[in-house]
Amino acid sequence: MSFNGEATSDVPTLPGTHSGIPPYLLDKARRAKDGVFDTRTKPVNERRRSVAVPQGIERDVFLKALAELKEQLGGQHVEINDKPLVDGWYMEHPNTHDMMTILDDEELVASAVVYPGSTEEVQTVVAWANKHRVPIFPISMGRNLGYGGAAPRVRGSVTIDLGKRMNKILDINPDDFTCLVEPGVSFYALYEALKEKGYDHMWLDTPDLGGGSIIGNTVDRGVGYTPYGDHWACHAGLEVVLPTGEVIRTGMGALPGNNTWQAFPYGFGPYSDGIFSQSNYGIVTKMGMTLMPNPGGYESFMYTFPNEEDLSLLIDIIRPLRISNILENVAQLRHVAQSVAARGLPRSKFYSGDGPVPDSVIHAAAADSPVGDHTWAYYGMSYGPEQFRAYKLSLIDAAFRKIPGTKKIDPATLPEDEYFWSRDRIAAGVPDIHELRWVNWTPNGSHIAFSPVSPIRGVDATALFALGKKYHDKYGIDFFPAFCVGLREMHLIVEIVFDRADPQRRREALDCLRDMVDEAARLGYGEYRTHLVLMDQVAGTYSWNDGAIMKFNEKLKDALDPNGILAPGRCGIWPRRYRGRGWEMTREKGIVAEGDGVSDE
Repeated sequence: MSFNGEATSDVPTLPGTHSGIPPYLLDKARRAKDGVFDTRTKPVNERRRSVAVPQGIERDVFLKALAELKEQLGGQHVEINDKPLVDGWYMEHPNTHDMMTILDDEELVASAVVYPGSTEEVQTVVAWANKHRVPIFPISMGRNLGYGGAAPRVRGSVTIDLGKRMNKILDINPDDFTCLVEPGVSFYALYEALKEKGYDHMWLDTPDLGGGSIIGNTVDRGVGYTPYGDHWACHAGLEVVLPTGEVIRTGMGALPGNNTWQAFPYGFGPYSDGIFSQSNYGIVTKMGMTLMPNPGGYESFMYTFPNEEDLSLLIDIIRPLRISNILENVAQLRHVAQSVAARGLPRSKFYSGDGPVPDSVIHAAAADSPVGDHTWAYYGMSYGPEQFRAYKLSLIDAAFRKIPGTKKIDPATLPEDEYFWSRDRIAAGVPDIHELRWVNWTPNGSHIAFSPVSPIRGVDATALFALGKKYHDKYGIDFFPAFCVGLREMHLIVEIVFDRADPQRRREALDCLRDMVDEAARLGYGEYRTHLVLMDQVAGTYSWNDGAIMKFNEKLKDALDPNGILAPGRCGIWPRRYRGRGWEMTREKGIVAEGDGVSDE
C-alpha cells in the first residue's frame, strides 16, 4: 500500500529499534500514520541529490575528509546525504532535515550523518571536525518537531546521530529513584524498562509525545505533566564531550568513584550544567534523571468554561491554587479550536472557506462532541490517597465554579479515543502518541510554535491571547492557543499549523511568528524555546544592557570552541568564524539561511 508514491510499512517497535513505539501503542500509532498520509499531497522527489557541502571547505577536500572518517568509524557508520529527502512521519522521521520545514527543503539540510557508538567515538568525530574545520550538529533522536526537528542550522553540517548506537539505559536505581541514560533512550523506552523490571513504585514524567530522547528533551528544557514536569530541574549529572574533544562529568561525577552522581546535582564549585542546556557548548553523552515516587493514587479531572472573556478570571483563580500545589501538575488550559483539531480530521471537514474558521463553525463542532460546547478546557490531575485527593478536588471545584457556566466533565461519559484520556495517561507518567493529531488540520500538516513565558496573571494571559489572535487574523491562520501553567510562570504555546508544500502558507506562518515574537518582546514577554529559523531573532530580543548576555555567550563559545565547529548558530550563538558574514536569519534577510562564507582564522 502507498500514499502519493511514498510506500508505507509497519510501524517500528520497541525493542526492535531504539526509536520504536511500545507494543501497547502500536495500533494507535498505525492509525496516526494513516491519518498523516491521508492528508499528504506533497510529491515525493525520487531524484538523487548533490551533497550539500558546508561553506569554507572545497567539495573534493570535504569528500576526502568523509572518507577518512569512514576509516575511523567504519563505513557503515557514516552516510553521505545524496539521496532524496523523505519526510516520513513522527515514528519514521528523517535525520537529515526538518520533516516539517518552514523553508525550502534544501535550506537546512545535512551533508552526511555519522553514528558514533560510544563517548570515545564522539571524541573521534569532534577531533575530525576540528582537523578539517567541518561544522557538526549533534542530535539525540531528531524528534524536536515544531522547533526544527533533526535539521542543522548551517547547511551542509555533518549530523551526529547519537541515538542509533548510543541508546542504553545504563542504570535504574530503585532505592534512590534515579536513572542514567544515553541519548537514544526515549520516554517510551524508559517507561517500558520500568515496567519490565517491575518498578511500579517509580513514575516517569513524559511530554505530550513519548518518542523523543530524554536527554534531547531535557537539554532543550522541555516539559512534562506530572509534578516532575520541569525536566531540566529533575536532571542530575551530565557527561559532556567539549568542542575541543575533552570529556567532563558535571556535579558529583567529577569525583572519581562517587556514588551520588544522580542523587545530588551540584557537586563542588561552580554549577556548570546550565551552559550545556539550549547551547552549542558541548555534546551530552550521558545524563542522570530523577524519577517520581508513585503517589499511591491519582484522578484526572476536566473543566470547561464557556467564554473567551473567562480567561482573565480563570488564570487568576489558577495562580494561588498552582503556587500552593493544590493544582499539582503542569496542567493545560486549551482553547476549543485546538480541541476540535485534535480529533485528527482535516479542516475541510468543517469549513472550506478562506481565512480562519469562523467561531460559529468551531463551536458547532464542539457542541457535537462528547465534551460539548465550550471555549476553554482545563485538564488536570490530583495525586495521592483518595482522602487527600477528595479534599484538594473540593477546593478546585469551589474555585472554578466562581466562573458562570463552568462544567465539570464526567470521564465516564467520554469515549476511549477522546483527547481527555491522552491527558490522563500523560499526567500519570504513561507516554502516548495522540497529541499530533491536530497537525492533520492542513494537507502536509506541519507546525511551528510560538512559546512566550509570562507570570500567572489574568492581565498577561489576556494580553498574549489578544496578541496572538491579532496576528493570526492578519495572516488568515487558525489560532490554536494553550496555556501550560507552572509554579510561578506560565507558557503560552501557540501551534501554527501550515501546509509545508505551499510556499505562501510557509511564508505566512513564518511572518506571523516573527510579528508575534517582536510584539511580545516589546510587551516584556520572551520566548523560552524556538525554531532554528527564529533563533537569531529570539536571541536578539534578550538585549538588556546592549546585549550583554549574548556577548557573554560568545565569549564562552570562543573559549570552548575556538574552531567554531559545534552547531554554529544554535540558539543564536555564532562562532567567531561566522560573525559579521550575514548568517543571522532576520525578517529583513528573508528565507535564506546561509551567510557569506566563513573566516579562515
